[in-house]
Order: sequence, then C-alpha cells, then structure tokens
Amino acid sequence: MSVDEQAVAQDLHARVRALLEEHDPAGDAREFLGARFDAGLAWVYFPSGSGGLDLPRGFQAQVEADLAAAGAPPGGGPHNGIGMGMAAPTIAAFGTAEQQRKFLRPLFTGEHFYCQLFSEPGAGSDLAGVSTRAVRGVDSEGPHWIVNGQKVWTSSAQKAQRAILVARTDPTVPKHQGLTYFICDMTDPGVEVRPLRQITGEAEFNEVFLTDVRVPDANRLGDEGGGWRVATTTLNNERVAIGARTGFPREAGHISRVTAAWRDDPALRNPAMHDEMMRLWVEAEVLRLTGERLRQQAASGQPGPEGAGMKVAFARLAQQVSGFDIELHAESGLRYDDWTLRRPETVDLIGREPGYRYLRARGNSIEGGTSEILRNTISERILGLPGEHRVDKIGAWKDLDR
Repeated sequence: MSVDEQAVAQDLHARVRALLEEHDPAGDAREFLGARFDAGLAWVYFPSGSGGLDLPRGFQAQVEADLAAAGAPPGGGPHNGIGMGMAAPTIAAFGTAEQQRKFLRPLFTGEHFYCQLFSEPGAGSDLAGVSTRAVRGVDSEGPHWIVNGQKVWTSSAQKAQRAILVARTDPTVPKHQGLTYFICDMTDPGVEVRPLRQITGEAEFNEVFLTDVRVPDANRLGDEGGGWRVATTTLNNERVAIGARTGFPREAGHISRVTAAWRDDPALRNPAMHDEMMRLWVEAEVLRLTGERLRQQAASGQPGPEGAGMKVAFARLAQQVSGFDIELHAESGLRYDDWTLRRPETVDLIGREPGYRYLRARGNSIEGGTSEILRNTISERILGLPGEHRVDKIGAWKDLDR
C-alpha cells in the first residue's frame, strides 16, 4: 500500500476500535449496527452521512475482518441478502442524499428486511416487459403513485417490510423507456403475499398481488422513466452475489459435499467415476478463483456484466455436481426426508440429503436471470457481438403483442 493508503487503513483500524470500545458487539444487534452505520463503517465506500466515509471500496474488507474478529453481528440482520446485496448498492448509486439517509440505516440495522418485486407471470426473462402499472397522483399528502399488478418468484416476501419495485409508468413509449423504480412498503394493506411451492416441497418464494398500493413519489429511485437503468444496477449486483456462492475457501459450496463423501466413505469410491470427480473438482476450483478475481474487480467500482458469466458457470457446475452426488450415493441418493410445505428462513443450496440438493440445483439456471438470457448479455455486452433482432424494442409498449 502507498503511504496514503496506510494512513487510511490505520485510521479505519482506530475507528473500529473506538466503535468496539463504546458499543458491545455482543449486546443488542440493532443498537450496535446503528452505531456502526453512524460511524461510517457500514459501507466505507458509500457517501459520508449514509453509512460510509467516501473511501475506495477495497477498504471494506479490512473493516469486515476487524469486526468479524470481534464477533460483531453482520450488517442487515440475518439473511437480508436482497437488502444488503441488491437494494443497498442501488440506493447508494441512484438515491438522493435524503433517500440514502431514509432507507439505508434501517436496512443496515435489520429493521427493514427487503424483497424484490421484479419478475411477473408474463415478464420473467424479459423484465422490460413488465405490466404492473404505477399511475401518478397528487393529494393532500403530496405526489404519489398508485400501483396495481402481480409479481412472482418473490423470495422472502412474507417477512419483508420493504421491496425494490419496477413498474410501468408510461405505456406509450418503448418498453425500456417507460419503467420507473420504487421502494415499496410491503406492510401496505394492498399487498397480498401467497406462497409458491417448488419442486423441493418448500416455498422459498411467493407471488405478490398489488392492489391500489400507494407509493410516495419520495420513494421513487432515479428519474421517472429511468427505471431500466436503475434495475440493471440491481441485477448486476444480484448476479455477482449468486455467483459468489461458490465461497471463498477451497472446496466450499456444492463440491464440498461430494469431496467429503469421497474421502470419508471408501465404499463410494467407484474407480469408473474418478475422472469425473477430478474434473468437477478442477472446475470448482477454477470457478472459485474466477469469483475471487471478480470480487476484487467489483471492489474498485460497481459490478459490470461480467457477473453474468460467473452466474452461468455457477449454475452449470451446481447442477453437474448435484447430479454426480446422486450417482455417487446410488439408491440412497434418491431418499427425501420431508415433502411438507414449509417456508425456510434462508435458502440452503447444499444442506440436507443428495436428493434435496439435486432438486434445488434445478433452479440455479433460472433464478437471478436464466442462463439463456445471461448468455445474450455475455455475447452483447462483453464480447461485443451483434444483438438479436428485436422488433419489440421499438414502438410503444401498449402496442406490443402480449
């Protein structure tokens, strides 16, 4: 590090020590996280006054390491991945100073748990085709929007207090131009959440019906009609977060279950499967190192389209490893413990038995953007190849066949 970087690092160590001396990390989690936010140590690369110190993003890892060593609670509260990984960086990038103060502190303390209201029954892979409508109005309480529509595949909507929402505000322009991005109050009486049961028997996600939901214009993030640009920032962060599930340590994630079984149970070591075992191990290690490089790249600025490649590779490897896991355990791999409908607190991609892991991995190539759509992103935005001919990108959205 340069002399200036060393000085910043020393100052951050001192700030963390002061925080720990004044606030017990083993005490009330929200109180501690609130103090951390006020000290600018939530996201040091965010603006001052909004949980940050206007520092380069690379210094965040130092703060996290110091606080983790002290046993401090994680920012955002338990399992608030959408809030921390997707909503927070989007609010920081597009929110006004007032919006950053309003939304980021309760998000970081865990007071506000977030979900994502993007996909719809008729607009999943084609997110720009959403039909949920937001109509502007003005009354005694000020300018606002009335939202009506349906969203789907909404993880953790049943326990969320806030949501990031993309809605159509102008149907008379091309579909990418008529979208606006909002922060929605999930406690509004017009919000109805219904569970969706998936192939594992669980209901990790939901369908959400919005009926005359009132969203203040003060909760609009970015310009009216500028929602696609804002949503792209959210999606880039989401794909990095999903791809990063490969984990930091060697043999983390899906491959950990297979390698542990291979080493611990000699009866499972089928010589005919040895080459496949090694191929999967090598691919997992390559993906881990690629993910680390991507995280370092993202540390210097906003994530770019490279996250699409990481996410595609993660989904493919997870499905291959889970399939190998079933073959490795033979008939025992087909056992399944419980088909009861339940709503888990968190998404567990590698827990439970091989049968569960195999079924859950089927969703990896769909959630967070289908692999087919992300390959288009890679070809057009990374490789610079010509895009597909899309007549639906011109003309008014209202005139499109749906």
